[in-house]
Amino acid sequence: MPTVAEDKAITAAAKADPDAQPLTPKQLQAMVPLKALRGRPKSENKKLLVSVRYSPEVVAYFKSTGEGWQSRMDGVLQRYVSRHSRRA
Repeated sequence: MPTVAEDKAITAAAKADPDAQPLTPKQLQAMVPLKALRGRPKSENKKLLVSVRYSPEVVAYFKSTGEGWQSRMDGVLQRYVSRHSRRA
């Protein structure tokens, strides 16, 4: 930690530099910790991590459709559920 004299010198230098003005209390209050901004935005519809075994042909087909094959597989399963849940 800087001494009181060093802190005063740092603050004076910052105030003298037009490109390095100290933040106002309002700006400091509006700051969000970096940890809160990292990663993907949280989804309202969280998906569950499960372990499932599929036949090699099914996996090979979806993988052959390219990037995002897991999402397409999920879409197929969602359509199946919506069609079959209406009958129940």
